[in-house]
Amino acid sequence: MGKLTTKGVQKLVRESNPGMTNDGDGLYLKIGKGAGASWIYRFRWNGKLRDMGLGSFADCSLSEARVVAAEQRKLVKQGIDPLAAREQKSDPVAGPVTFTHCAARYIQSHRRSWRNAKHARQWVSTLKTYARPVIGNLPVENVTTQDILKVLTPIWTVKNETAKRVQGRIENVLDYAAAHEYRDPVNPARWRGHLDKLLAKPSRVQKVTHHPAMPYDEVAIFVSSIQAYNSVSSKALQFLILTTTRTSEVLNAEWHEIDMGKATWLIPAARMKANREHRVPLSKQAMDLLHSLQRVRGNNFLFPGMKVGRPLSNMSLLQFMRGLGYGPSGEKGNYVPHGFRSSFRDWTGEVTSYPRDVAEMALAHTIENKVEAAYRRGDLFEKRRQMMQGWADFVFNDINKK
Repeated sequence: MGKLTTKGVQKLVRESNPGMTNDGDGLYLKIGKGAGASWIYRFRWNGKLRDMGLGSFADCSLSEARVVAAEQRKLVKQGIDPLAAREQKSDPVAGPVTFTHCAARYIQSHRRSWRNAKHARQWVSTLKTYARPVIGNLPVENVTTQDILKVLTPIWTVKNETAKRVQGRIENVLDYAAAHEYRDPVNPARWRGHLDKLLAKPSRVQKVTHHPAMPYDEVAIFVSSIQAYNSVSSKALQFLILTTTRTSEVLNAEWHEIDMGKATWLIPAARMKANREHRVPLSKQAMDLLHSLQRVRGNNFLFPGMKVGRPLSNMSLLQFMRGLGYGPSGEKGNYVPHGFRSSFRDWTGEVTSYPRDVAEMALAHTIENKVEAAYRRGDLFEKRRQMMQGWADFVFNDINKK
Protein backbone atom coordinates (compact mmCIF):
# COMPACT_ATOMS: atom_id res chain seq x y z
CA MET A 1 0.00 0.00 0.00
CA GLY A 2 1.47 3.38 -0.96
CA LYS A 3 1.82 6.24 1.45
CA LEU A 4 0.43 8.90 -0.89
CA THR A 5 -3.25 9.86 -1.09
CA THR A 6 -5.12 11.61 -3.86
CA LYS A 7 -5.54 14.73 -1.69
CA GLY A 8 -1.87 14.57 -0.71
CA VAL A 9 -0.80 14.42 -4.33
CA GLN A 10 -3.03 17.35 -5.22
CA LYS A 11 -1.50 19.36 -2.38
CA LEU A 12 2.04 18.57 -3.52
CA VAL A 13 1.19 19.64 -7.05
CA ARG A 14 -0.35 22.91 -5.84
CA GLU A 15 2.66 23.73 -3.66
CA SER A 16 4.96 23.10 -6.64
CA ASN A 17 8.05 22.35 -4.54
CA PRO A 18 10.54 20.57 -6.81
CA GLY A 19 11.47 17.07 -5.64
CA MET A 20 10.54 13.40 -5.59
CA THR A 21 7.97 11.89 -3.22
CA ASN A 22 7.98 8.15 -2.71
CA ASP A 23 4.69 6.25 -2.82
CA GLY A 24 6.41 2.93 -2.17
CA ASP A 25 7.49 -0.05 -4.32
CA GLY A 26 9.43 2.21 -6.71
CA LEU A 27 6.62 4.65 -7.58
CA TYR A 28 7.47 8.36 -7.20
CA LEU A 29 5.70 11.63 -7.83
CA LYS A 30 8.17 14.05 -9.39
CA ILE A 31 7.56 17.80 -9.15
CA GLY A 32 9.65 19.68 -11.69
CA LYS A 33 11.01 23.21 -11.48
CA GLY A 34 8.39 24.39 -13.93
CA ALA A 35 5.58 23.23 -11.63
CA GLY A 36 4.98 20.17 -13.81
CA ALA A 37 4.19 16.90 -12.05
CA SER A 38 4.76 13.39 -13.39
CA TRP A 39 5.01 9.80 -12.24
CA ILE A 40 8.32 7.94 -12.14
CA TYR A 41 8.96 4.24 -11.63
CA ARG A 42 12.43 3.66 -10.16
CA PHE A 43 13.95 0.18 -10.37
CA ARG A 44 17.34 -1.48 -10.11
CA TRP A 45 18.72 -3.13 -13.25
CA ASN A 46 22.15 -4.77 -13.30
CA GLY A 47 22.97 -3.07 -10.01
CA LYS A 48 22.09 0.42 -11.24
CA LEU A 49 19.05 2.53 -10.43
CA ARG A 50 16.99 3.51 -13.46
CA ASP A 51 14.00 5.83 -13.81
CA MET A 52 11.06 5.19 -16.10
CA GLY A 53 8.51 7.88 -16.80
CA LEU A 54 4.89 6.74 -16.44
CA GLY A 55 3.15 9.90 -17.61
CA SER A 56 2.09 13.27 -16.24
CA PHE A 57 -0.11 13.77 -13.20
CA ALA A 58 -2.66 15.51 -15.42
CA ASP A 59 -3.09 12.40 -17.58
CA CYS A 60 -2.56 9.67 -14.98
CA SER A 61 -4.16 9.48 -11.54
CA LEU A 62 -2.51 8.00 -8.45
CA SER A 63 -4.43 4.73 -8.76
CA GLU A 64 -3.61 4.44 -12.46
CA ALA A 65 0.07 5.12 -11.79
CA ARG A 66 0.11 2.34 -9.18
CA VAL A 67 -1.35 -0.10 -11.68
CA VAL A 68 1.24 0.81 -14.33
CA ALA A 69 4.08 0.63 -11.78
CA ALA A 70 2.90 -2.83 -10.70
CA GLU A 71 3.09 -3.99 -14.33
CA GLN A 72 6.68 -2.77 -14.57
CA ARG A 73 7.63 -4.49 -11.30
CA LYS A 74 6.28 -7.73 -12.72
CA LEU A 75 8.52 -7.39 -15.77
CA VAL A 76 11.60 -6.78 -13.59
CA LYS A 77 10.83 -9.93 -11.57
CA GLN A 78 10.66 -11.85 -14.86
CA GLY A 79 14.11 -10.58 -15.82
CA ILE A 80 12.83 -8.12 -18.42
CA ASP A 81 14.02 -4.53 -18.61
CA PRO A 82 10.82 -2.41 -18.65
CA LEU A 83 12.49 0.37 -20.63
CA ALA A 84 13.67 -2.03 -23.32
CA ALA A 85 10.26 -3.69 -23.41
CA ARG A 86 8.58 -0.33 -23.93
CA GLU A 87 10.94 0.55 -26.77
CA GLN A 88 10.08 -2.73 -28.46
CA LYS A 89 6.35 -2.09 -28.14
CA SER A 90 6.83 1.30 -29.76
CA ASP A 91 8.28 -0.49 -32.78
CA PRO A 92 5.35 -2.66 -33.86
CA VAL A 93 6.04 -5.73 -35.95
CA ALA A 94 4.09 -6.22 -39.12
CA GLY A 95 2.45 -9.61 -39.05
CA PRO A 96 3.12 -12.49 -36.62
CA VAL A 97 6.18 -12.32 -34.40
CA THR A 98 8.64 -14.98 -35.56
CA PHE A 99 10.93 -16.96 -33.30
CA THR A 100 14.00 -15.21 -34.73
CA HIS A 101 12.51 -11.77 -34.12
CA CYS A 102 11.54 -12.72 -30.57
CA ALA A 103 15.01 -14.17 -29.91
CA ALA A 104 16.60 -10.91 -31.10
CA ARG A 105 14.37 -8.95 -28.72
CA TYR A 106 15.23 -11.24 -25.83
CA ILE A 107 18.97 -10.91 -26.45
CA GLN A 108 18.67 -7.13 -26.72
CA SER A 109 16.76 -6.96 -23.43
CA HIS A 110 19.20 -9.16 -21.52
CA ARG A 111 22.53 -8.30 -23.13
CA ARG A 112 23.46 -5.83 -20.38
CA SER A 113 22.90 -8.41 -17.65
CA TRP A 114 25.30 -10.93 -19.17
CA ARG A 115 28.84 -11.01 -17.86
CA ASN A 116 30.63 -10.44 -21.15
CA ALA A 117 30.23 -9.96 -24.87
CA LYS A 118 31.32 -13.53 -25.52
CA HIS A 119 28.19 -14.85 -23.83
CA ALA A 120 26.00 -12.72 -26.08
CA ARG A 121 27.87 -13.94 -29.17
CA GLN A 122 27.35 -17.55 -28.07
CA TRP A 123 23.62 -16.94 -27.73
CA VAL A 124 23.42 -15.56 -31.25
CA SER A 125 25.67 -18.24 -32.71
CA THR A 126 23.92 -21.28 -31.24
CA LEU A 127 20.41 -20.08 -32.06
CA LYS A 128 21.49 -19.10 -35.57
CA THR A 129 23.15 -22.47 -36.19
CA TYR A 130 20.64 -24.86 -34.67
CA ALA A 131 17.29 -23.14 -34.05
CA ARG A 132 16.87 -20.71 -36.92
CA PRO A 133 16.96 -23.28 -39.77
CA VAL A 134 14.08 -25.18 -38.14
CA ILE A 135 11.92 -22.65 -36.26
CA GLY A 136 13.41 -19.27 -37.15
CA ASN A 137 10.65 -18.20 -39.52
CA LEU A 138 7.82 -19.80 -37.59
CA PRO A 139 5.41 -17.49 -35.77
CA VAL A 140 6.50 -17.87 -32.15
CA GLU A 141 2.93 -18.74 -31.18
CA ASN A 142 3.04 -21.79 -33.46
CA VAL A 143 6.24 -23.40 -32.14
CA THR A 144 5.43 -26.88 -30.83
CA THR A 145 7.15 -29.68 -28.95
CA GLN A 146 7.74 -31.52 -32.22
CA ASP A 147 9.51 -28.44 -33.61
CA ILE A 148 11.79 -28.35 -30.57
CA LEU A 149 12.59 -32.04 -30.98
CA LYS A 150 13.50 -31.42 -34.63
CA VAL A 151 16.08 -28.90 -33.38
CA LEU A 152 17.49 -30.98 -30.54
CA THR A 153 17.30 -34.64 -31.58
CA PRO A 154 20.06 -34.52 -34.27
CA ILE A 155 22.60 -33.11 -31.78
CA TRP A 156 21.37 -34.46 -28.44
CA THR A 157 23.73 -37.45 -28.26
CA VAL A 158 26.63 -36.17 -30.35
CA LYS A 159 26.83 -32.61 -28.98
CA ASN A 160 24.90 -32.88 -25.76
CA GLU A 161 26.45 -29.94 -23.94
CA THR A 162 25.69 -27.67 -26.89
CA ALA A 163 22.22 -29.17 -27.29
CA LYS A 164 21.40 -28.54 -23.63
CA ARG A 165 22.40 -24.91 -24.01
CA VAL A 166 20.26 -24.57 -27.13
CA GLN A 167 17.31 -26.10 -25.27
CA GLY A 168 17.71 -23.68 -22.36
CA ARG A 169 18.00 -20.69 -24.67
CA ILE A 170 14.92 -21.64 -26.67
CA GLU A 171 13.05 -22.14 -23.40
CA ASN A 172 14.00 -18.64 -22.25
CA VAL A 173 12.97 -17.06 -25.56
CA LEU A 174 9.58 -18.77 -25.46
CA ASP A 175 9.05 -17.70 -21.83
CA TYR A 176 9.86 -14.16 -22.93
CA ALA A 177 7.34 -14.48 -25.75
CA ALA A 178 4.67 -15.66 -23.31
CA ALA A 179 5.42 -12.75 -20.93
CA HIS A 180 4.78 -10.38 -23.84
CA GLU A 181 1.64 -12.32 -24.77
CA TYR A 182 3.02 -13.37 -28.15
CA ARG A 183 2.07 -16.96 -27.34
CA ASP A 184 0.37 -19.02 -24.64
CA PRO A 185 2.32 -19.70 -21.39
CA VAL A 186 2.75 -23.44 -22.05
CA ASN A 187 6.40 -23.75 -23.03
CA PRO A 188 7.17 -26.65 -25.42
CA ALA A 189 10.90 -26.26 -24.73
CA ARG A 190 10.56 -26.68 -20.96
CA TRP A 191 12.96 -29.34 -19.69
CA ARG A 192 11.63 -30.33 -16.27
CA GLY A 193 8.45 -32.32 -16.51
CA HIS A 194 8.35 -32.17 -20.30
CA LEU A 195 11.41 -32.67 -22.50
CA ASP A 196 13.09 -34.72 -19.76
CA LYS A 197 10.42 -37.35 -20.54
CA LEU A 198 11.28 -37.32 -24.25
CA LEU A 199 15.07 -37.03 -24.36
CA ALA A 200 17.83 -38.99 -22.64
CA LYS A 201 19.26 -37.48 -19.47
CA PRO A 202 22.36 -35.41 -20.25
CA SER A 203 24.36 -37.35 -17.65
CA ARG A 204 23.74 -40.53 -19.68
CA VAL A 205 24.98 -39.19 -22.99
CA GLN A 206 27.54 -36.51 -22.08
CA LYS A 207 31.16 -37.40 -22.57
CA VAL A 208 33.34 -35.58 -20.05
CA THR A 209 36.40 -34.17 -21.79
CA HIS A 210 39.20 -33.27 -19.42
CA HIS A 211 41.88 -30.74 -20.27
CA PRO A 212 45.19 -32.55 -20.84
CA ALA A 213 47.12 -32.19 -17.58
CA MET A 214 50.85 -32.49 -16.98
CA PRO A 215 51.72 -35.09 -14.33
CA TYR A 216 52.37 -33.22 -11.09
CA ASP A 217 55.87 -34.67 -10.73
CA GLU A 218 56.86 -33.03 -14.04
CA VAL A 219 55.59 -29.55 -13.21
CA ALA A 220 58.73 -28.45 -11.33
CA ILE A 221 60.96 -29.25 -14.33
CA PHE A 222 58.54 -27.42 -16.62
CA VAL A 223 58.46 -24.33 -14.38
CA SER A 224 62.26 -24.31 -14.22
CA SER A 225 62.42 -24.37 -18.01
CA ILE A 226 60.02 -21.45 -18.53
CA GLN A 227 61.77 -19.30 -15.93
CA ALA A 228 64.52 -18.90 -18.50
CA TYR A 229 62.10 -16.76 -20.52
CA ASN A 230 61.58 -13.20 -19.34
CA SER A 231 58.44 -12.70 -21.43
CA VAL A 232 55.10 -11.53 -20.09
CA SER A 233 53.56 -14.81 -21.28
CA SER A 234 56.06 -16.85 -19.28
CA LYS A 235 55.39 -14.89 -16.11
CA ALA A 236 51.64 -15.06 -16.62
CA LEU A 237 51.86 -18.84 -16.99
CA GLN A 238 53.97 -19.11 -13.84
CA PHE A 239 51.41 -17.02 -11.97
CA LEU A 240 48.62 -19.28 -13.27
CA ILE A 241 50.44 -22.38 -12.01
CA LEU A 242 51.20 -20.83 -8.61
CA THR A 243 47.61 -19.68 -8.04
CA THR A 244 45.83 -22.65 -9.73
CA THR A 245 43.45 -20.19 -11.37
CA ARG A 246 41.94 -20.13 -14.84
CA THR A 247 43.53 -18.46 -17.86
CA SER A 248 40.90 -15.72 -18.13
CA GLU A 249 41.20 -14.92 -14.43
CA VAL A 250 44.96 -14.45 -14.73
CA LEU A 251 45.00 -12.51 -17.99
CA ASN A 252 42.31 -10.09 -16.80
CA ALA A 253 43.83 -9.58 -13.35
CA GLU A 254 44.32 -5.91 -12.45
CA TRP A 255 46.64 -4.33 -9.92
CA HIS A 256 43.85 -2.99 -7.72
CA GLU A 257 42.78 -6.61 -7.06
CA ILE A 258 46.13 -7.34 -5.40
CA ASP A 259 46.72 -6.56 -1.72
CA MET A 260 50.51 -6.61 -1.56
CA GLY A 261 50.51 -6.09 2.22
CA LYS A 262 48.28 -9.09 2.90
CA ALA A 263 49.61 -11.16 -0.01
CA THR A 264 46.08 -11.70 -1.30
CA TRP A 265 44.44 -11.54 -4.69
CA LEU A 266 40.70 -10.79 -4.69
CA ILE A 267 39.04 -11.83 -7.95
CA PRO A 268 35.66 -10.11 -8.38
CA ALA A 269 32.56 -12.24 -8.88
CA ALA A 270 32.01 -10.89 -12.40
CA ARG A 271 35.17 -12.65 -13.59
CA MET A 272 34.59 -15.97 -11.84
CA LYS A 273 32.96 -18.97 -13.49
CA ALA A 274 30.71 -19.49 -10.45
CA ASN A 275 29.93 -15.75 -10.36
CA ARG A 276 31.20 -15.61 -6.78
CA GLU A 277 34.07 -13.52 -5.38
CA HIS A 278 37.22 -15.57 -4.83
CA ARG A 279 40.17 -14.83 -2.52
CA VAL A 280 43.52 -16.28 -3.54
CA PRO A 281 46.36 -16.49 -1.00
CA LEU A 282 49.63 -15.57 -2.68
CA SER A 283 52.73 -17.61 -1.89
CA LYS A 284 56.16 -16.09 -1.45
CA GLN A 285 57.05 -17.14 -4.98
CA ALA A 286 53.89 -15.52 -6.37
CA MET A 287 54.70 -12.30 -4.54
CA ASP A 288 58.28 -12.33 -5.86
CA LEU A 289 56.88 -12.76 -9.37
CA LEU A 290 54.51 -9.79 -8.90
CA HIS A 291 57.38 -7.62 -7.66
CA SER A 292 59.31 -8.48 -10.83
CA LEU A 293 56.54 -7.26 -13.14
CA GLN A 294 56.89 -3.93 -14.88
CA ARG A 295 53.87 -1.69 -14.67
CA VAL A 296 52.79 0.02 -17.89
CA ARG A 297 51.41 3.53 -17.62
CA GLY A 298 47.78 3.61 -18.70
CA ASN A 299 47.43 -0.18 -18.40
CA ASN A 300 46.08 -1.58 -15.12
CA PHE A 301 46.53 -5.23 -16.03
CA LEU A 302 49.19 -7.38 -14.36
CA PHE A 303 50.07 -8.86 -17.73
CA PRO A 304 49.61 -6.14 -20.37
CA GLY A 305 49.33 -6.99 -24.02
CA MET A 306 50.49 -5.19 -27.15
CA LYS A 307 47.27 -3.18 -27.49
CA VAL A 308 46.95 -0.03 -25.42
CA GLY A 309 45.06 -0.62 -22.20
CA ARG A 310 44.50 -4.32 -22.93
CA PRO A 311 45.84 -7.53 -21.36
CA LEU A 312 47.54 -10.40 -23.13
CA SER A 313 45.30 -12.18 -25.61
CA ASN A 314 43.41 -15.22 -24.37
CA MET A 315 45.52 -17.45 -26.63
CA SER A 316 48.89 -16.16 -25.44
CA LEU A 317 49.57 -18.85 -22.82
CA LEU A 318 48.53 -21.68 -25.10
CA GLN A 319 50.69 -20.27 -27.91
CA PHE A 320 53.62 -19.95 -25.51
CA MET A 321 53.32 -23.62 -24.55
CA ARG A 322 52.96 -24.62 -28.20
CA GLY A 323 56.19 -22.82 -28.94
CA LEU A 324 57.89 -25.04 -26.35
CA GLY A 325 56.53 -28.22 -27.92
CA TYR A 326 53.41 -28.70 -25.80
CA GLY A 327 49.73 -28.54 -26.61
CA PRO A 328 47.62 -30.42 -29.18
CA SER A 329 49.93 -32.63 -31.28
CA GLY A 330 52.95 -31.32 -29.35
CA GLU A 331 55.98 -33.62 -29.28
CA LYS A 332 56.48 -33.04 -25.54
CA GLY A 333 52.86 -33.72 -24.59
CA ASN A 334 49.40 -32.35 -25.33
CA TYR A 335 49.30 -30.35 -22.10
CA VAL A 336 47.46 -27.03 -21.93
CA PRO A 337 47.46 -24.18 -19.35
CA HIS A 338 44.10 -25.14 -17.82
CA GLY A 339 45.44 -28.63 -17.11
CA PHE A 340 47.73 -27.36 -14.34
CA ARG A 341 44.64 -27.13 -12.13
CA SER A 342 44.33 -30.91 -12.45
CA SER A 343 48.08 -31.28 -11.80
CA PHE A 344 47.59 -29.37 -8.55
CA ARG A 345 44.54 -31.44 -7.61
CA ASP A 346 46.45 -34.68 -8.18
CA TRP A 347 49.30 -33.36 -6.04
CA THR A 348 47.02 -32.52 -3.13
CA GLY A 349 45.36 -35.93 -3.31
CA GLU A 350 48.47 -38.09 -3.73
CA VAL A 351 51.27 -36.21 -1.99
CA THR A 352 49.66 -34.15 0.77
CA SER A 353 47.20 -34.74 3.60
CA TYR A 354 45.13 -31.61 2.96
CA PRO A 355 41.38 -32.30 3.12
CA ARG A 356 39.48 -32.50 -0.15
CA ASP A 357 37.40 -29.42 0.74
CA VAL A 358 40.51 -27.26 1.05
CA ALA A 359 41.74 -28.25 -2.40
CA GLU A 360 38.32 -27.80 -3.97
CA MET A 361 38.00 -24.36 -2.39
CA ALA A 362 41.42 -23.41 -3.81
CA LEU A 363 40.11 -24.29 -7.26
CA ALA A 364 36.95 -22.22 -6.63
CA HIS A 365 34.78 -25.23 -7.34
CA THR A 366 31.16 -24.96 -6.30
CA ILE A 367 29.88 -27.33 -3.61
CA GLU A 368 27.51 -29.68 -5.40
CA ASN A 369 25.78 -30.81 -2.20
CA LYS A 370 23.22 -28.07 -1.59
CA VAL A 371 22.85 -28.90 2.11
CA GLU A 372 26.60 -28.69 2.64
CA ALA A 373 26.78 -25.48 0.60
CA ALA A 374 24.08 -23.89 2.77
CA TYR A 375 26.16 -24.44 5.91
CA ARG A 376 29.50 -23.49 4.38
CA ARG A 377 30.28 -19.93 5.47
CA GLY A 378 34.07 -19.55 5.38
CA ASP A 379 36.52 -20.10 2.54
CA LEU A 380 39.18 -22.02 4.52
CA PHE A 381 41.56 -19.21 3.68
CA GLU A 382 44.37 -19.81 6.19
CA LYS A 383 44.42 -23.53 5.44
CA ARG A 384 44.55 -22.68 1.76
CA ARG A 385 47.44 -20.29 2.35
CA GLN A 386 49.52 -23.09 3.86
CA MET A 387 48.57 -25.45 1.05
CA MET A 388 49.37 -22.93 -1.71
CA GLN A 389 52.76 -22.21 -0.14
CA GLY A 390 53.45 -25.95 -0.15
CA TRP A 391 52.44 -26.16 -3.82
CA ALA A 392 54.66 -23.19 -4.69
CA ASP A 393 57.64 -24.77 -2.88
CA PHE A 394 56.97 -28.00 -4.76
CA VAL A 395 56.71 -26.56 -8.29
CA PHE A 396 59.60 -24.14 -7.76
CA ASN A 397 61.62 -26.99 -6.31
CA ASP A 398 62.19 -25.02 -3.11
CA ILE A 399 61.30 -27.77 -0.64
CA ASN A 400 64.92 -28.69 0.04
CA LYS A 401 66.20 -25.12 -0.08
CA LYS A 402 64.83 -24.10 3.33
